[in-house]
Amino acid sequence: MEDEKIVQLYLERNEQAITETRNKYDRYCFSISRAILNNQQDCEEAVSDTYLSTWNAIPPHHPVNLATFIGKICRRLSLNKWRMLSAEKRGGGEVTLSLDELEGCIGDDKSFSESLKEKQLAETIDEFLSTLKENERKVFVCRYWYFDSIIDIAKRFRYTQSKTKMMLKRTRDRLKEYLIKEGVLS
Repeated sequence: MEDEKIVQLYLERNEQAITETRNKYDRYCFSISRAILNNQQDCEEAVSDTYLSTWNAIPPHHPVNLATFIGKICRRLSLNKWRMLSAEKRGGGEVTLSLDELEGCIGDDKSFSESLKEKQLAETIDEFLSTLKENERKVFVCRYWYFDSIIDIAKRFRYTQSKTKMMLKRTRDRLKEYLIKEGVLS
């Protein structure tokens, strides 16, 4: 079913919207959640919560790109679940590595939250990403949005692991310079 029709079902409060969303986006949501949680039961819970959150979000929201809208919800819920599990000394994997890598660009939570709202940072990072070459942007998004492993990214783009790591490091360095230039970091 077309995304516009699925969104219309949500707007009409027709429960068929959830079924259609599950049919079309289940694999997509599981791939996002699996990269973060790495546990089938936790993924099932996060994906199920994604459909409920989507139901609650439409309306009032009227997403133009349903896949992005659902992916963002699934990622947020999966990260929240991961944080909860990490607090209980579970979890780990690529999420921890990816977030640790970005910490050098963005800074610690305390100084960052005092200097800039999360939304402003996201907008600045979006602006930065638009300056990158297509493959650099795709590699960066695979690593820091989808939390793909270095090995998986290297295979997908037919790069060596060394080239992938170096590309990510250079991109993080440029991101840090960009954030400083934009006044986000000092």
